[in-house]
Amino acid sequence: MKEIFQIFLSNRSIRFSEDENASVQKYEKSGLTMEEALRIKDKVEIALRIDKLYRNSTLGLNDLSYHIQEDRYKVSQVLNEYLQKNFYGLLNHYRIEEAKELLLAQPFLSVKAVMYEVGFNSKTSFYSAFKKETGLRPSDYRGMEAYAS
Repeated sequence: MKEIFQIFLSNRSIRFSEDENASVQKYEKSGLTMEEALRIKDKVEIALRIDKLYRNSTLGLNDLSYHIQEDRYKVSQVLNEYLQKNFYGLLNHYRIEEAKELLLAQPFLSVKAVMYEVGFNSKTSFYSAFKKETGLRPSDYRGMEAYAS
């Protein structure tokens, strides 16, 4: 049994190394310079933080790329390599940050209204993303913060 477990672990580490190399190789020929990456990163952050594009429930990577006038493959590379998030992970982060603010600032709004306001279409995906970011359900977050004040 111990030998089987060791074989399993050694195979897993080999797979992990291959995945890691594939990620590096994926962008090997992209030609993205550090200056370009920083410029794209800034544009993405402005589009999300200031323009609040994440509120659009149908927003896709192509839409974001078009908005900031950058190549979608380079935008994707910047998200993955420099922000360490995929497109939907980044969207959800911004959506949940605003949802947390709304839950506290506007206690009369239902959780469902907050969900739609920040760009989610599905209660399941909203609750899942909220719990992933905060460790709590939205109503528990609202209640805990109200109790702490």
